[in-house]
Order: sequence, then structure tokens, then C-alpha cells
Amino acid sequence: MPKPRVLAVHDSVVLMVDMQTGLLPAVANSEKLISRTHRLLSGARALGVPVLATEHCSEKIGNTDPRLALVTDLVIEKVYFDATRELDFQRQLPVGRPNILVLGAEAHVCVLQTALGLASAGYTPWLVTDCTGSRFDSDRDAAIQRWLAVGGNVLSSEMALFEWLVSPAHPAFSEVLGLVKRDPDAPIEHVEPFPTSSSA
Repeated sequence: MPKPRVLAVHDSVVLMVDMQTGLLPAVANSEKLISRTHRLLSGARALGVPVLATEHCSEKIGNTDPRLALVTDLVIEKVYFDATRELDFQRQLPVGRPNILVLGAEAHVCVLQTALGLASAGYTPWLVTDCTGSRFDSDRDAAIQRWLAVGGNVLSSEMALFEWLVSPAHPAFSEVLGLVKRDPDAPIEHVEPFPTSSSA
């Protein structure tokens, strides 16, 4: 599994797995997970990094949490735990962006299987550990351990944001820095739609 030194805005995409209204209440520390994920997705949007989401059997599990849907570019329906098994999944991924930041729920099921599927398909998935959760922390920990055991890449949301920025000279630096300074665990009950920036 190739491991580039740092990420870049032009070669990255964020894939949020199954952060759905019917699942999240059962996930450990779900409000903190939502808040941290929202911060990363907002930063990605500010920097021009596409944000995709999957929804697993949405007619039963519900849609993407509305606070996260506001900072999502495209939602892909799926019935397989591994999203790459869906017939049209790879065709909906942005071309020329091999580094895929994978996050969501549950870590040990759909997130892990999708990351493994992406690696098998020739992409370079990165597991965003602070934006990934399960009902039980032991399952989340086991997923991360297994991912590392097969040579997978891991990073935190803040690591991704600063790698995308490269330097304080980036036009979106102040905007992203404001997100970083925000308490990552603070609830986001009221969130305005995040504008798409053209400053990639």
C-alpha cells in the first residue's frame, strides 16, 4: 500500500461512511464524532477537497445526519458493507484523486471493509481515527489495529487539514485555522450551510 509523505488538496477526497440518523445514536460518543467530522468536512470544502458520503440501506437506517449533509457534495447509496462492491461506486469517485480519507461508522464493519476494498482497488485509503466510531470502543480499537496490521495509513483530522494547507500563505488559512481552534468536541446543534470555496 503506497504511502505518500503528505496529502495534497489536488489528490485527496473525503469519504464519509454511513453517518446516518438511525445509526449514530447507538455509536459511542456520537455527538463528539459528529462535531469532529463536521470540522474536517468544513475544512475540506474550504480547501476544495471533494466530500462524498455513503448511506447504507437508507430506507431502514435513515439519511446522513443533516448537520453533516450540509458539508457533503455527493451521497452514494449502498447495500454492501464494503462500498466498493457497489456496481457504480468507483465510477462516482473523482478522477485523479487516489488518496481517500475514510471515516464514519461503524469502524469495524463498513468503514474497515470499505477501506480494505479501496486498497484492493488500487487507491490509497487513509483512516481518519478521530472521525471514526463504533458502538463499542473495543470494536473501534480492533478495527484500527487490524488496519495498521495490513499496512494501512492512519491520520487525524487536524493532520489532514494542515497537510492540505501546506503553509500559512494559503488563501484559506485563516478560515481553516478558525475551524482548528474551535473545540472539536463542542456540539453543533445549529450550523449554517458552509459555502463552497474556490480557493483550492
